[in-house]
Amino acid sequence: MSKILFVDDDEKILHVVGTMLESEGHEVMTADSGRKCLDLLENEKPDLILMDIMMPEMDGWEVVKKIRKDKSNKDIVISMLTINATEMGKAKSLEVADWHIRKPISKENLLNAVDWLLKKNNFRPIS
Repeated sequence: MSKILFVDDDEKILHVVGTMLESEGHEVMTADSGRKCLDLLENEKPDLILMDIMMPEMDGWEVVKKIRKDKSNKDIVISMLTINATEMGKAKSLEVADWHIRKPISKENLLNAVDWLLKKNNFRPIS
């Protein structure tokens, strides 16, 4: 299946979402901070990143902006996965990322979103 990096500062959420994704055969890497995410990306290139917004030190939007500055990350699909459900938060997410998924989310809806996002990656134009 696909390689997914899930970034969230809540250990319980990392475990639950990671388990959901692994149950479908995905290889899951986790990071509990934006800094750890950026460090992982130096050696790993996931197909998809699911990024929380509200984290200490560096919020998810800032992390995504840093990821996007590195041209070697251009093919990685990124979706925010967050409890931030405001229209303004969603709009800000879509300025930097490919999609915005609201927590809490059922396993079925999460897996459907991940499937759609991974298919989206396969249809990206070559730049």
